[in-house]
Amino acid sequence: MKTKRTRMNRDNTAVLLIDHQVGLLTGVRDMTVSDLKHNVVGLAKAAKVLGLPVVAITTARDSMWGPTAPELKEALGGGEIMDRSTVNAWDFAPFVDAVKATGRDHLIIAGLSFEVCASLPAISAQEEGFQPIVAIDACGTFTPAKREAGVARLAALGIEVSDYATLMVEIMADNADPKALEVYAALDMPFAVLMGQVAGALKQ
Repeated sequence: MKTKRTRMNRDNTAVLLIDHQVGLLTGVRDMTVSDLKHNVVGLAKAAKVLGLPVVAITTARDSMWGPTAPELKEALGGGEIMDRSTVNAWDFAPFVDAVKATGRDHLIIAGLSFEVCASLPAISAQEEGFQPIVAIDACGTFTPAKREAGVARLAALGIEVSDYATLMVEIMADNADPKALEVYAALDMPFAVLMGQVAGALKQ
């Protein structure tokens, strides 16, 4: 039975970052690699500003897919990044244990490739009573068809898809929050930077 949807907040949400590795990044074709790096780094930075736990993991980093993108590794601030061999990260018990140890039942998930590394753990987490949502623009995959098929599968299973910035500002909830400017700075949305410049000019 599907769990009734409840809103994300700073006390019930964790962020899972799965397989943003340099070898996999070379195959991304549904968006630019620079945009993907920008978005997942923004997600990680904003999550830290909001005090959300971040659980990061790679797959076969010493043999097939290489290390985590250096920009993301820097954004994570030297925190542990687990490694596994399983296709579905949810089949790796230490990863699941780390997720459960956060005490959060709402999961924002981003992974590369989207339809495997993000979607499969989201499906498995939902089966165990978690409320997953996939930050699709902090994912990435190898063909537009794979992206479309992945979105259709999640829709059929009732798993939400959104974008990295919307999820973070939804959790922030109030632009009067003392950390709002820091959150927007972390998200680094070009239009928000422009609006800040406009607002600054109006004060002069």
